[in-house]
Amino acid sequence: MLTLPSPQQLRYLLALADHGHFGRAATACAVTQSTLSAGIIALERQLDAHLLERGSAKRPVFTPLGLEVVGRARTALSALEAVAETAAAARDPLSGPLRFGVIPTIGPFLLPRLMPALREAFPRLRLWLREDQTERLVAQLESGRLDLLLLALPCACGEAETLPIADDPFLAAVPAGHRLAAKERVPVAALGAERLLLLEDGHCLRDHALDACGLPRGAMPAEDGIAATSLHTLVQMVAGGLGVTLLPQIAVEGGVLAGAAVDIRPLEQEGGTPPSRSLALAWRPTSPRAAEFRGLAPAIAAALQPA
Repeated sequence: MLTLPSPQQLRYLLALADHGHFGRAATACAVTQSTLSAGIIALERQLDAHLLERGSAKRPVFTPLGLEVVGRARTALSALEAVAETAAAARDPLSGPLRFGVIPTIGPFLLPRLMPALREAFPRLRLWLREDQTERLVAQLESGRLDLLLLALPCACGEAETLPIADDPFLAAVPAGHRLAAKERVPVAALGAERLLLLEDGHCLRDHALDACGLPRGAMPAEDGIAATSLHTLVQMVAGGLGVTLLPQIAVEGGVLAGAAVDIRPLEQEGGTPPSRSLALAWRPTSPRAAEFRGLAPAIAAALQPA
């Protein structure tokens, strides 16, 4: 019979792969560096395999076999954690730690309303928050570092199961006194004659905004493609008269304008419904807490409703 690695040995190996440094990996595992090194050496002896290249390199270098073992170790630990999570969820649903990822065009505007509501409704739930772009959040969900995401559809969500919970309409944001501000509603087609300011590549809102205007992705010339790193920066660029943009309603409700000289108008689209994005929860299809996440959805959806 094969002697199986211990979960602790696998944790040491994954910490070293994630941090790329023996000292930082040991700190993450709350052990000494010598303990972590000894654990990995013991794992190699147990497997009768070289997982790391031995040499003078300051950073650990994994062998091809070592990289494969890291991938399988991640899957194995995730499965072991799922066993414990299944039992915990059955004993006390919506309690304990929950690693929650949210994209930057939602998080700052929703969390001030959502966190107090969740604390009141689920006092035993402990949320650990991570704000990042969609691609990186999905990667962390797939690797087991996050449990649940709140993001905007459509997105490249991999194999994640998604549950739409709210629509978030786009609003036209124009400099105060702009000719479009005289309209009660701004036709989407009218934006084609304006310099459209967008978030930089990597933010899903950029693609959603282009789709809302019926523009192909990447259609904007580089010299015209002025991009911002955040919605707050985007608002200040509009206030400075550099162009117009589209803002999600949740950001406007959340105070992204903050007194800026910007006028907001609803959009109208000829022959269709006003453009919007769909906000959704996402989790691994194998998660034992899927039923909990569905139970959490109404509380999050309620916090997303206009104030």
